[in-house]
Amino acid sequence: MNTKGYTDEILAELKRTLELINDEDAEKVVECILRAKKIFVAGGGRSGFMAKAFVMRMMHVGLDAYVVGETVTPNLEPSDIFIVGSGSGETGSLAAMTKKAKSIGATVVAVTINPDSTIGKLADIQIEIPAQAKAEGTSGKSIQPMGSLFEQSLLLFYDAVILRFMDKKGLKSDVMYGRHTNLE
Repeated sequence: MNTKGYTDEILAELKRTLELINDEDAEKVVECILRAKKIFVAGGGRSGFMAKAFVMRMMHVGLDAYVVGETVTPNLEPSDIFIVGSGSGETGSLAAMTKKAKSIGATVVAVTINPDSTIGKLADIQIEIPAQAKAEGTSGKSIQPMGSLFEQSLLLFYDAVILRFMDKKGLKSDVMYGRHTNLE
């Protein structure tokens, strides 16, 4: 297969996967973001890159959002929301953060392949992305290596949440440019 063929297959995988996300649960995430004082997002590895992209867009729409683990991240409070993206739902450091967020009383959202995982079971809201876990390798769900389908789906889900937030708040893209960095 050539590069274009692989691109077509990746897009088809993304469409099949994202169509299976429960829209009612996704709407709950948007509602929680609307009510939250601060939003905290965590993820490991490539899922962590998707978390950073999500937080950047939340900042662009005027939300008080943070990547967990950064030096400028403030304290989590009960009025906040903690969103964790973890394919397996078993990453030790993320599970520890999720337990801590739950003990503080923040709303916990797990975006995961495995809602029955440690992280999934702790969550108030579970978003299941039925992709391939890293360890499944040749499960037939994806031609892509490791957790690529989950990570790509995670980014697209996060972008869709931003669009839904913008829709609910009546925001247009032009307002975002005023919050884009001007130091470059």
